[in-house]
Amino acid sequence: MLLFTPGPTPVPESVRKAMAEETIHHRTPEFEAIFERARKALFGLMKTDEVVMLASTGTGAMEAAVTNLCRDTLLNINSGKFGERFGKIALAHGLQNVELTYGWDTPATPEDVLAALQENPRIDAIAIQISESAGGLRHPVEAIAAAVKGVRPDVMIIADGITAVGVEAIDVTNIDALLAGSQKALMLPPGLAIIGLSNAAVEKIGAGKGYYFNLATEIKKQRTNTTAWTAATTLVIGLEAVLAEIDVKGLEALYDETARRGAATRAAFEALGLHIYPKTPAASMTTIDDENANEIRALLKKEFDVNMAGGQDHLKGKIFRVNHMGLIKPFEAAWVVNAVEVALDKLGRRSYDGTASRIFNEIYFGLAT
Repeated sequence: MLLFTPGPTPVPESVRKAMAEETIHHRTPEFEAIFERARKALFGLMKTDEVVMLASTGTGAMEAAVTNLCRDTLLNINSGKFGERFGKIALAHGLQNVELTYGWDTPATPEDVLAALQENPRIDAIAIQISESAGGLRHPVEAIAAAVKGVRPDVMIIADGITAVGVEAIDVTNIDALLAGSQKALMLPPGLAIIGLSNAAVEKIGAGKGYYFNLATEIKKQRTNTTAWTAATTLVIGLEAVLAEIDVKGLEALYDETARRGAATRAAFEALGLHIYPKTPAASMTTIDDENANEIRALLKKEFDVNMAGGQDHLKGKIFRVNHMGLIKPFEAAWVVNAVEVALDKLGRRSYDGTASRIFNEIYFGLAT
């Protein structure tokens, strides 16, 4: 089965082997050495002033960032299920919440965010997805963060990069918390969350808040290459292995391949007469809105062993999403777009003529640097 969902993504065999070694205790010099190497590699990936690992899914990183960096009112950008989740987290912890709501295909704008800040001066943190995976949308996070810091440098910018870190270069100049999750572009099983922090964020965290998700406690411990609570030892071992594999390839090469794969996939689908759903597509996935979305997904799974993701809520049965994250071989991505073309033939939509794989290869290899 080819797993082409936007998380979890396939785990490379070399990484699976690394995680299959004998279990070691998390309070040992052996694990501390592994943790130190993984943490050092994360600084190279995140480009932030501080890095923290948490034994949780990405939602844990979202909650930790909100509870530790927002003291009064959170502004959350809701263009899908994950932007909506930030608001729910704030309310669950007794914080005030202001929400900017958009269609799941529509990015936020700096103008809207600045207007919300003007209207609600108690806002002290903003939460936004870089890539909102519910619809495959890319928000202009860097432009929004720069605009906010230009008028309110005290406001914390929390950027959910769970489907963006390891996918594309992210300018963290004006970002205070950059979130990542193990099961996306980092190609690991679920269960490890990562937060990159600015120095301003570390200062605001101060003594921290909460118990398990108290970031001050974790920062203090992780600077000594251990964790406050039981570490996700196997996942940290896998993280060290996957970051080493990425390092061999080079981040820029990884970003280039991901971008070419996305561009080639979108061009192939458009050549088949399919429609790209979001107005500004994320680099991490291609989302197609189509009346036969369910039938296409079912055919790909049954006849071609390809597992793609569908939609949620009002988009259930109306979209399908194809992953671009991770170390994906070009022939696998070409197989997927070719399978979609065959599915359209079987559904009586268009006669198969090999257009999808031809366009994919022309774009992917034509854009090679």
